[in-house]
Amino acid sequence: MALVTTLLRSRVAAALASPHGVDHYLEQLNPMWAATDVRARVVAVRRETETPGACVATVTLQPTSTWRGHRAGQYVQVGVELPGSARRLTRCFSISSAASLPGEQITLTIRAHEEGQVSRFLVHDARPGQMVHLSQAAGDFTLHESAATPTNNRLLFITGGSGITPAMSIVRTLLRDGYDGRANRKVTFLHFARSEADQIFAAELAEIAAADNHVDVHLRYGDQVFSEFELRRLVPDHRETDTWVCGPGGLVDLVTEAYAGSDRLRVEFFKPPRVASGSTEGEVTFARSGQSAANDGASLLEQAEALGLKPEFGCRMGICFSCTSRKTDGTVRNILTGEESSLPDEDIRICVSAPVGDCSVDL
Repeated sequence: MALVTTLLRSRVAAALASPHGVDHYLEQLNPMWAATDVRARVVAVRRETETPGACVATVTLQPTSTWRGHRAGQYVQVGVELPGSARRLTRCFSISSAASLPGEQITLTIRAHEEGQVSRFLVHDARPGQMVHLSQAAGDFTLHESAATPTNNRLLFITGGSGITPAMSIVRTLLRDGYDGRANRKVTFLHFARSEADQIFAAELAEIAAADNHVDVHLRYGDQVFSEFELRRLVPDHRETDTWVCGPGGLVDLVTEAYAGSDRLRVEFFKPPRVASGSTEGEVTFARSGQSAANDGASLLEQAEALGLKPEFGCRMGICFSCTSRKTDGTVRNILTGEESSLPDEDIRICVSAPVGDCSVDL
């Protein structure tokens, strides 16, 4: 089997399969056959909550043998072809299951957002046997403890809403792999949800809280908002404690403020924060459509959409490269890193590129 895989990934096989690629033909024979691409078959869809307008489900996936596994806390890009759509839509979701090895099943726990075509499809319409496209796992929101960890015998997770999923992946991995509070190590899990009905993993969290496993679970609902005072009561030395926080921007901001720049805090955003934007000078031209407008400083994708154009896009986070287009002239700034580029005729990701002055794109 290893020899077959090597041959399928060879340059000779790629040349013979050109222009479509080897995986295009393997997929026609069997959707679970792949040389380099990663796909997955839906195994099961289980409802977690049924709150109107905020339904959450856990989707179990069986990846192809090309899946390299994941570390607890990482995310994956999921691509689906929706009924009646001529293009693939891609979105990022945290993996909620414990760390996996190559080829092992994984779970994604997904909230069906009203505006989210992919999330609504996976929660409401996906059925066992359907195929989806995957990326390899990515992300640094993983169980990496600092060098100072031995001086503090606690791990702390602070989550809100569906931000619980990567933290649950880490806790599940700890418990699965035999975490038993050695050397009196403890885990504190502080989670905020809109209501008990909105609580994801409610039964499992209750079991964890009741077990003698050195994991303390604290659930807060409704108007019980995060406060540094309560955090100090639960974990007096929180700034010296390895902490992971994931949730809505308001929660992340409050927790970040409470840590006052401590390097023990790890943060995962639902969407990457913008650290830079383009100027509001000059004119943006979308050459192929013949449309142009005054530069308003937003990303090129947003400015194109404001003109009524419908460019290809996927994650809107600069990850999936679905929105890559040719910049023929001008300067752009990466809104995530602040890096600028003035190279002519370069391919850019328009979802994370904002024009600096005049700019022309082949759209």
